Amino acid sequence: MANVDGEWDVVTRSPIGDQRAVLTVRSEGGTFTGTMASPLGALDVNDGRVEGDTLIWTMDMKAPFPMLLTCKATVSGDTLEGGVTAGAFGTSPITGTRKG
Repeated sequence: MANVDGEWDVVTRSPIGDQRAVLTVRSEGGTFTGTMASPLGALDVNDGRVEGDTLIWTMDMKAPFPMLLTCKATVSGDTLEGGVTAGAFGTSPITGTRKG
């Protein structure tokens, strides 16, 4: 299992443009908790799982309209890469680097 804990500067390349945020990950065994905070607000990580080097989680977006975001990212050292699926909008790439 990779060291997934910490704060990550992430960018999601969404259909409405690049969305920058800080993903905070605190793992314990095969699960993790955290938040994704951006200028638009913070979303809690729900159902966070750690499978090897991969983080899998959901987030309940409330604004600009309610939507379940399904996320998956693989950690390699101090980088992560994956995707965020947002309903009918499809999957947007997410990349990140560990802070500090």
